[in-house]
Amino acid sequence: MSLNQKITVVDSTNKKGGRMILLEVKNVSKRFGDNLVLKNINFSLEEGEVLGILGRSGAGKSVLLHMLRGMEGYEPTEGKVIYYVTMCDNCGEVDVPSKDGQRCEKCGKGTLSKTSIDLWGDDEGVYNLKKKIAIMLQRTFALYGEKSVIENILESLYSAGFEGKEAVEIALKLIKMVKLEHRITHIARDLSGGEKQRVVLARQLAKKPVIFLADEPTGTLDPKTAKLVHETLKNAVVKKNISMIVTSHWPEVVAQLSNRVIWLENGEVKKVGDSKEVVEEFMSSFKEFKKLEMEVEIKEKQIVLENIEKRYCSVDRGVVHAVNGVSLDIYEKEIFGIVGTSGAGKTTLAKIIGGVIPPSRGKYLFRLGEEWIDMTKPGPMYRGRAKRYISMLFQEYALYPYRTVLYNLTEAIGLELPGEFARMKALHTLISVGFTEEEAEKILDKYPKELSVGERHRVALAQVLIKEPRVVILDEPTGTMDPFTRNMVAESIHKSRKELEQTYIIVSHDMDFVLNVCDRAALMRDGKIVKIGKPEEIVKILTEEEKEDMGL
Repeated sequence: MSLNQKITVVDSTNKKGGRMILLEVKNVSKRFGDNLVLKNINFSLEEGEVLGILGRSGAGKSVLLHMLRGMEGYEPTEGKVIYYVTMCDNCGEVDVPSKDGQRCEKCGKGTLSKTSIDLWGDDEGVYNLKKKIAIMLQRTFALYGEKSVIENILESLYSAGFEGKEAVEIALKLIKMVKLEHRITHIARDLSGGEKQRVVLARQLAKKPVIFLADEPTGTLDPKTAKLVHETLKNAVVKKNISMIVTSHWPEVVAQLSNRVIWLENGEVKKVGDSKEVVEEFMSSFKEFKKLEMEVEIKEKQIVLENIEKRYCSVDRGVVHAVNGVSLDIYEKEIFGIVGTSGAGKTTLAKIIGGVIPPSRGKYLFRLGEEWIDMTKPGPMYRGRAKRYISMLFQEYALYPYRTVLYNLTEAIGLELPGEFARMKALHTLISVGFTEEEAEKILDKYPKELSVGERHRVALAQVLIKEPRVVILDEPTGTMDPFTRNMVAESIHKSRKELEQTYIIVSHDMDFVLNVCDRAALMRDGKIVKIGKPEEIVKILTEEEKEDMGL
């Protein structure tokens, strides 16, 4: 029996607008417990078409893309996901439908014939189909951290069945395509976020995919680096006529990359149409991003830094001054921003303030009550003592996937409270980060995979706040947020600052967010602080490169 005898043969009339249909989503709904996250979704995708998906946080975008990839736990509750492809009658290789009747490029022996595969059914070709579905996920790089760029790409090629000289030649072409020739031998963990995303892109392209799914592929990147990754997507995917479905918290990017857009709202399709028209209507549904005004009395100094330095030794660059002679004061209940281009030293400075890493030299004092703690000294009476009162939310936050939101907010972080009190405190904290009381009640007993990425991000923020820290450090807090969620988080920061008397330090490339939220900000260049002042004053001295990097 040949590999595709059990698979329905697709009629050659399966076309739309002169092009073959590659994917059809039929009456798809998805429930997680009692929560209906997708409701009666219907659409088709042509071979070579780019489809954008828009929607606020919690609309169901990521759930839909996970379902189209065939990821475990995301099977439709109702409906079907059908791929119309060709399959080799000798080796089972899957390819696009327009190659019907052609010789298989992989084995060189068999012939490609049209078939349809129910991704969530028991069709024999599902395993081979999944190998040809590429995906880039937000906040997930999925690289071999200790292997070089070329080794990471070769691993993907080996998995796809390429060997020896052929694999090396393809890897070099992919590296050139994603513009990483200058990083071939660099270890993956040492790359910047944008470089890591381009390695992920190359690894996915190594599969020779029939479809490319991009779920917020640049969510954690600054605007300048994101633009480079978007251009790479255009050149490596769109111009190669690979079908793509893309979501982004930057609607204008969806408009630029896609031909057609689906607008999801509360798990349902609200509108489908021309990308520019749908994006324009979607953006008009948001409130204007206004400066928040909340009267809060800024108290005495909380943090004092004097001539702080952090040096690293690099094989390529010798001694690197990541932070070079930084002096600043941060006041209790202040919301203080740290801004600058990629590589300016922002995150390193934040880690020093958070007690995650010690400075190489300089003075750092942290006030506890009336006592000043020397943070340059290790041990339970010094840095260890103060760290209990500082919480930091990193870009690559993680929740326990097989534990409920309530568990993640309490027992997972060592917060041992009586049952009802723990629930009450968790509810209060969730409300403080922008959930309504009804929404907070609903999500407490859910698992992270049942939440949208924006909702998971707010739960992670709640996980930081529930520990009642004196100082909260947020590293790129708006990375994957749509404008609506950004507004909610901005409001929740101001609300918790006032009600819980917390001090915030916000590291961000999102200057609009800093303007909206922060009382003061420091601009960093090459590890040094060049100016401290009101965010509006910082904007006036930004270079054109800095403005581009910060989305202005």
